[in-house]
Amino acid sequence: LQPKPQYKGKITMLATERWLMLPAQKALGYSANTQDEAEMGKVKDLLVKAKSNLLAYDDTTFYTRLVTGEAVMVEAWDGWCNYGIGENKDIKFVVPKEGSDLFTDVMVVLKTSKNKEAAHAFINYILDKDVQSWVVDNILYKVPNKPAMEKSLPALVGGFPNMGITPAELLKNESLVDLGEASALYTRIATEVTAK
Repeated sequence: LQPKPQYKGKITMLATERWLMLPAQKALGYSANTQDEAEMGKVKDLLVKAKSNLLAYDDTTFYTRLVTGEAVMVEAWDGWCNYGIGENKDIKFVVPKEGSDLFTDVMVVLKTSKNKEAAHAFINYILDKDVQSWVVDNILYKVPNKPAMEKSLPALVGGFPNMGITPAELLKNESLVDLGEASALYTRIATEVTAK
């Protein structure tokens, strides 16, 4: 948020509300789930100040910008970074010392689902270690399936070091929770920050 002069104009941040707020929240020592309006006011102020240092808000092409050299630093989801790292080994993935969010991708079966048995069978299939290891190997995302990760990791960690982040390291980060009515505050701030 306060880069060295040579990096100004070569940085992207995510535009999605929760992740737009996250670097400022963590830099200020706040929870990623804060609903305190005074804290969020300071988050907004820091993001508005940081805006002059940015190349863009970018949720989709940040890794391409890294590969081409248009950007030298991006806020990104780690799995997406692997696409860039695959094309340019000089790209490095780091988690800020202040921390980040603990990502989770989930599958659910709705109470109102008409075919719950098939839904559970599909989830069981997806969670099979051989299927999950395919996800790891081909989509380059970590999965919460130890046998699948163990099957895939040796070949991947050398090329994609973030794949070797341990569960203990991941759990140092903060889970995002539903903000309820406070989500309107995040939406308003994100709109104001990205529009100014």
